[in-house]
Amino acid sequence: MIHSAFKCARAAAAATIRGRAIPVRSSLVRYTTPLRWIHGEISVPNANHVAIQMVNYALSHARSQRSDESYAQGMLVLEQCLGNQANDDQVSQDSKAIVLLAMSDLLYESGNSSEAIERLKQVMSLTLSSLAIRVVAVEALVGLLIQSGQDDASLNVADEFLELVRESGHENLQDVAVTAKTIKGLAELVKGSIESAESLFRGLENHAICKGNIALSYGEFLHATGSFEMAKEMYQKAIQGVSDTKESMSSCNMNLKAVSLAATFALGQLESHIGSFGDAEETLTSALTSAEEHYGHNHPKVGVILTGVALMYRNKAKQERSSSIMIQEGLFRRALELMKAPPLDSEGIINMETQEVMALARGGYAELLLIQENRKSEGEKMKAWAESAWRNKRISLSEALTLSEPLGKVAIIDARTTRVL
Repeated sequence: MIHSAFKCARAAAAATIRGRAIPVRSSLVRYTTPLRWIHGEISVPNANHVAIQMVNYALSHARSQRSDESYAQGMLVLEQCLGNQANDDQVSQDSKAIVLLAMSDLLYESGNSSEAIERLKQVMSLTLSSLAIRVVAVEALVGLLIQSGQDDASLNVADEFLELVRESGHENLQDVAVTAKTIKGLAELVKGSIESAESLFRGLENHAICKGNIALSYGEFLHATGSFEMAKEMYQKAIQGVSDTKESMSSCNMNLKAVSLAATFALGQLESHIGSFGDAEETLTSALTSAEEHYGHNHPKVGVILTGVALMYRNKAKQERSSSIMIQEGLFRRALELMKAPPLDSEGIINMETQEVMALARGGYAELLLIQENRKSEGEKMKAWAESAWRNKRISLSEALTLSEPLGKVAIIDARTTRVL
């Protein structure tokens, strides 16, 4: 049975990719045990074994080179696999859902978030598929909608899913209910609706499921509302939860690697906010190294992390009454370059996925220029651009760049969604 599945997957994949056989290593295309929800309480029924083999192959091949061609070839295998799932029973719908999740991953990784969103919506339309798979899909869908600036849509999706959980009687399944609430809580936090977010996050620390993505989102809420010690505990739980997880289902900007990176980055920002600059430098350096290793040195996500590093040096210089202008300027400039910030005098659509972080970086950079007499004009232009691009409803750009005493509002960059919370 296993050998037959392997042969079928290999044959289908080879036939699909432009008529050429691509070598398949048995370590890449292996038998996969039934996928399980991250905390093991809800199992996903066995999907079609051949579909699982083809998904493993497509993902492995695409990521082996991370080139346009390898991603296109991986997508071709997945499209072939999707077409093979003709029936409409639960096993077939689970198989379709797993294939669509894999497609959304490859599309997201290759920079096509809009198409990844469409594949995730298709998963949500498979009403016979396992609830565990749809939880993964809705978490990723909300994450991508937030990243692309579709805040109202993200909240609508999260709200509809939470209602579905309640109406279908799954609220007694604690993992599902807590996850659904956390997804909506993050969407509310992004929109600056602190009271609504609090009603959804309240009491999460008492649940065993509070780890990984859930602990990270809750930690960011606590961080944003001034509960710094508890936020630190949540960030550490998130990091530990990822390292303890052997198998899980996750997708796009909510996958395990993204959560580990984002939790480490958030912890570093928290350490900077409370003045623990030695710890902050070490933690943020770890996040930067992780981002460069996973995404590549020239990825916009690296620019997002560099913005946090630059802001840490800015906070340190202000608190210690020292100067690190050259270091800060170099970091801000490189961050903006990697995020592909448009010229100050350009018109048109800004990159919605990193707009807020760009505004934060340019706001910090502008302050450096404004204290230099011969660069004030450039600084004023940059400040005006940053203020125009800022769209956060909870905190102003000025507040985000100012650490008051006692510590008041702080801005947190969420590395998963590249948004400022």
